[in-house]
Amino acid sequence: METDLSRKTEWKELLPMLAGCLLAALLVKIPLLAGFDPDEETFYAKHIGIIVFAGLSLYLFLAGKDKNWLLGGISLLVYALSALYINLLPEGEGSDSVLLAYIHLPLVLWSFYGLIFIGFDRKDPGRRIGYIRYNGDLAILTALILIAGGILTAVTIGLFSAIDMHIEDLYMENVALVGLVAAPIVATFIIRSYPSLTNRIAPVIAAIFSPLVLLTLLIFLVAIVAAGKDPYSDREFLLIFNLMLLGVTAIIVFTVTGMSNRKRQPFSQWTLFLLSIVTLAIDLIALSAILYRLGEYGFTPNRTAVLGANLLVLVNMIFMTIDLWKVLFRGKEIGRVELTLARYLPIYALWTVIVTFLFPLLFGWR
Repeated sequence: METDLSRKTEWKELLPMLAGCLLAALLVKIPLLAGFDPDEETFYAKHIGIIVFAGLSLYLFLAGKDKNWLLGGISLLVYALSALYINLLPEGEGSDSVLLAYIHLPLVLWSFYGLIFIGFDRKDPGRRIGYIRYNGDLAILTALILIAGGILTAVTIGLFSAIDMHIEDLYMENVALVGLVAAPIVATFIIRSYPSLTNRIAPVIAAIFSPLVLLTLLIFLVAIVAAGKDPYSDREFLLIFNLMLLGVTAIIVFTVTGMSNRKRQPFSQWTLFLLSIVTLAIDLIALSAILYRLGEYGFTPNRTAVLGANLLVLVNMIFMTIDLWKVLFRGKEIGRVELTLARYLPIYALWTVIVTFLFPLLFGWR
C-alpha cells in the first residue's frame, strides 16, 4: 500500500513552492537590488513578517485547487498596505511605540496568514485547530531545515577556505539569507505533501520536551528565590521573565497539538496540567510586577503592551487549566483544550492589531 512518504512528487506540485520561495528571495534581496545598507535602514526589522508571510501566502494560493482571485487580490492589498504603513512610521530608534509596531506587525500578518490558511472561514473552529497544529509542525520542520542548512553552510565555507577562497560574505548574503526566508515555505510544502511524516515527529518531541520544560521551570523558580532576584525592581529581569512566560505558553500549545491525535496518555496529561499551573503562577508574578511598575512610573507603550499580553495569557491559561483538569478528572478529550485555543486566537489577533496600529497614535512617537 502506497503512503504519502513513498509517492513521487510531481513537478507541478513543486512549482507553487518555488514561486513562493522566489518571491521571498526577491523581497529579502531588495536592499541589495536598491543599493542601500539594510542595517542603516532597519529594513529587515520592518519587513521580515511581510517577506515570509507573503511567500507563504503565494504558495498556498498557487497550490490551492479552487483559486479565489478576489481573496487573492485582497491578500496582496493587505501586504502592500502593511509595507506602506510600516515605512511611513518614523525610524524606530528611541520610539517605543514604533518599535512595538515593528515587533507586532509580523504577529498581525501571522493572524492574517491564518485566515488565508483556513480559507477565510472564521466560523469553523476545526479549521483554526488545523492552523494551530500546522504551526507546531511548521516550527519543528523549519528548525530541522535550518539546522541542516547551518551544517551545509559550515561545510561549504570550510571547503572553500581549504583552497584559500573566502566566500563567507558572498554565501551568507546570497545563499544563507535566502534559505532563511525560504525554509518556512519548504517546510509548509513538506507538511502538505507528506502529512504522515510530521504526524510522527510532533508527538515524540512534545512527549520529550514537556517534562523537561516543567522540571526546568521548577528549578528556575527555586533559583530565583535563592539568587534574590526581584522582578519588581529589576526591569531587565522582568523582561526576561515575560519572554520566558510567552515561550512556555507556546510550548504548552505545541504539546497539546502533539498529543491530540494520540490515545490517552496520563503521564503527558499530568505533565501538561502541572506545567499550566506553574505557568499561571509565573504569569501572576509577572503581572503583579507590571502593575507595581505602572503604579510607580506610570503608563508607557512597553508597559501597556506587556500588561495586555500578560492579561491575555492569564485568561487563556485559566481556561486551558480548567480544560486540562476536566481531561484528567472527568475523562474529557484533550481536543477540548485545542478548541479553547482556537476560540481564543481572534483575541490575540485583535491585541496585535491594537499594538501595531493604535499605539503609535495613542502614545505618539516616544
